[in-house]
Amino acid sequence: MDKLKAFDTFVSVATKGSLTAAARAEGVAPAIIGRRLDALEEHLGVKLLVRTTRRITLTHEGSAFLEDCQRLLSDVANAEASVSAGGVKASGHLRITAPAGFGRRHVAPLVPPFREQHPDVTISLNLSDRVVDLAAEGFDCAVRVGDMPDSSLVSVRMADNRRLCVATPAYLARCGTPKHPSELLQHTCLTLSSDASQTRGWAFQLPTEQGHEVTHLRPGGPLDCSDGQVLHDWCLAGYGIAWRSTWEVEAEIRAGQLVAVLEDFAAPPNGIYVVFPQRKHLPLRVRLWIEYLKQHYSQSGFWQRTAG
Repeated sequence: MDKLKAFDTFVSVATKGSLTAAARAEGVAPAIIGRRLDALEEHLGVKLLVRTTRRITLTHEGSAFLEDCQRLLSDVANAEASVSAGGVKASGHLRITAPAGFGRRHVAPLVPPFREQHPDVTISLNLSDRVVDLAAEGFDCAVRVGDMPDSSLVSVRMADNRRLCVATPAYLARCGTPKHPSELLQHTCLTLSSDASQTRGWAFQLPTEQGHEVTHLRPGGPLDCSDGQVLHDWCLAGYGIAWRSTWEVEAEIRAGQLVAVLEDFAAPPNGIYVVFPQRKHLPLRVRLWIEYLKQHYSQSGFWQRTAG
């Protein structure tokens, strides 16, 4: 017995509601469809369908088996499409999540062009700064910035992310340029509020007798905010020094709107990752999305675009 053919026949009969309709769709006699179903039921040792002259009804076992067969046939079709000369054809609904600020700049602009390449895929993008439970909330994957804690998720590093102290040329001309992290105490520093996620402070790599060590400082200042985008805007307006990710400020640095300071003390980079639940076989749409992100994020020019 050709199991895949038998599974496909079973799904066709179950969804079309009759042997005749399934036979017509395949261009064979209804008797052939009936023999395939008989062979499948004999092989499994269970009754999948109750057949009468008027209608076909799924048994309890048949209903459960139908879902499994549909998923299996979809996986097989995706596997064939991914290597076929005719090209890749993904389908289904893709649910992705990303941090709000990063997602607005570097995920959301990529979603519509990705869907143009794969018009049979529908996409939901969730932007949130909380750590979303992918499995519990039904997301296919997430983009995350920063060190990855140990977890049951699979993570793929897409790019490096550094944190830099930045300020406008006007602020530095007015207040001077710090030469050492300790001099930040003499400057107006724009910091995240204590209830935000950046609890350890600003990270710097300082020389020690053993070499270098990452140290966290908590500079103060007259202005703080729980929203990183607001700090970025305040910094661009010349109100002080901010500690921001390169993904957020690289375009402004290249344009001369911001200047990086204390670069000699910058901590080693962390990463930008795509994470997803452990699965034996990722749906094709998810694999293509991950490859699409990797293609863009691996280009240095991608991070140097002027933010809109």
